[in-house]
Amino acid sequence: MTQDSTASRPPALSALMLGALGVVFGDIGTSPLYALKESFSPEHGLPITQGNVLGILSLAIWSITLVVSTKYVVFVMRADNRGEGGAFALLSVIHRVLTDKPRLSGVVTILGLLAACLFYGDSVITPAMSVMSAIEGLEIAVPQMDSYVDVITVAILIGLFAMQRLGTDGVGKVFGPITLVWFLAIGYLGVRTIGQAPTVMAAFSPHYAIKFLMTNGLHGFSVLGSVVLAITGAEALYADMGHFGRRPIRLTWYLIVLPSLILNYLGQGALILHDPTLVGNPFFYMIPKIMLVPMVILATCATIIASQAVISGAFSLTWQAIHLGFLPRMRIVHTSKDHMGQIYIPFVNWTLMVVVVALVPIFQTSSNLAAAYGVAVTTVMVITLTMIAVAMRYLWKWATWRIVVACLVFGVLDVALFSANIIKVPDGGWLPLVIAAVLFVIMMAWQAGRRALAAAQEQDTMPLEDFLSHLSPSTVRVPGHAVFLMGPGQGAPLSLLHNVKHNKVIHERMIFLTVSMEEVPVIPQEQKVVRHELSPGVQRMFLRYGYMEAINIPRTLARATEAQLGFFYEPLAMSYFLSRDNIMVNGRSPLPWWKAGLFSWMARTAASATDYFQLPPNRVVELGGQTFL
Repeated sequence: MTQDSTASRPPALSALMLGALGVVFGDIGTSPLYALKESFSPEHGLPITQGNVLGILSLAIWSITLVVSTKYVVFVMRADNRGEGGAFALLSVIHRVLTDKPRLSGVVTILGLLAACLFYGDSVITPAMSVMSAIEGLEIAVPQMDSYVDVITVAILIGLFAMQRLGTDGVGKVFGPITLVWFLAIGYLGVRTIGQAPTVMAAFSPHYAIKFLMTNGLHGFSVLGSVVLAITGAEALYADMGHFGRRPIRLTWYLIVLPSLILNYLGQGALILHDPTLVGNPFFYMIPKIMLVPMVILATCATIIASQAVISGAFSLTWQAIHLGFLPRMRIVHTSKDHMGQIYIPFVNWTLMVVVVALVPIFQTSSNLAAAYGVAVTTVMVITLTMIAVAMRYLWKWATWRIVVACLVFGVLDVALFSANIIKVPDGGWLPLVIAAVLFVIMMAWQAGRRALAAAQEQDTMPLEDFLSHLSPSTVRVPGHAVFLMGPGQGAPLSLLHNVKHNKVIHERMIFLTVSMEEVPVIPQEQKVVRHELSPGVQRMFLRYGYMEAINIPRTLARATEAQLGFFYEPLAMSYFLSRDNIMVNGRSPLPWWKAGLFSWMARTAASATDYFQLPPNRVVELGGQTFL
């Protein structure tokens, strides 16, 4: 891979860590606002006793330790795809080592798709719940603001999504320092409050968690559905890995985020033991009155940042889904020359905003949203563990006993958390499942349509060399240059075959063009064009672009030299051909009617919504049916 000599020097580790604070850790960093409060909610009916407080604290501490610190940060983040993380990255990595096991590969594909779709379901709940939980602190600081919580929440959410066009690099620079202050503040509050009941330090012993579950039976088991709120954002750590890299995220977690979270949870537990009447909102009650309003403002900023983690993760997953062929092309804006993974996708951003804002008046309180939360998260955790087990066996070549031990250690907790959250489905847990199901159907339809279309093309077309060798000398050549866009391994484009079949002519010069996206920010102009002369008047050409560049074929050709192109560029002599074809074989679609219809609708929408190739509309000849390739 050719590196761009003009690329800027990568940012320092400290800058990446600060940026990661502002983008990656906001979700899990704001869990103290609601995790312990929901664990002692009236619906669980737990009395405030030392055993119950220590038990829930121990469950939270060991959930964070096993799921986040060990499973995700140590193991899952090892399975990156060229620095990218998330369900699709894991799926892609595993596929490479399962080429001789198609059945297992198919199962892994289904699991990876489900995990990705469930992450989207989580992405619509987290922003609404996080911001609302912070604004509800106003009810304590300024009780008169109670009726304005929903309005303020909606306004903040709209502002957050409007900021996304700055990119994760710009957002991280703005949010990073604020998040650092947030973690230092919650850590300080914890240290300050632990002294009210130092016995909470005993919660580090896992036997309190086991004793709590054994003593409280079903009540204790149901509490796991709220304890899972303490590890929300674990999947975002992995999904956002491409934005900043593995090492900055790991160091930031162990040095800043983890200690601050544990200290704050211990402080809340000490407060509850000291005064059980404050269990309704222990986070805000542990704040001195003189600092309450500033901390509500800081908490609001932190929850805005929490929302950023899942939004950035949704951008990353969408980008990977497009590259893997599960979604049609969309407009993607790369916002950093230093990290290829820092992107902004307008369609995803505004769609998420509409759904997230709609949830606020529907659920009205963060406690109601908490009931909808957890089902998607825990299901993704179980799926991720299953996929990591496959990676352990076929990618990392672990011994069987090591895989069994790892799966038992992580699996017991993952399955327990999943089981405790399934009971939330009637109370709102159905929402992320419905969103995930709709997205799963869409992705499967698009993938099936692409495969059917590729099979139809392979049946209808012929190798380019064979077509050129069979051209009759008497075939009429018309003046001008014909540019046929085609894939890297594609045969003779159908638009060319249709042109010869129906018009009985070819152009004086035919250029078979493939656009290539490289993993560097910018490709210098002198390296942009690669061509091979196939025969007189016929050439194969590749246009290379960096990921920060807009693909504009006419402009690139106009800037190229005659030596690069092999001809003198004349804009009015150029005709561009795109192939558009229906998924039809012998007059019948190989797909079910609903799947073929969904694929065709998505293809038409994508074709009309993107100007991916930046071709002049009045110079493009479209032949065939409707589906955009």
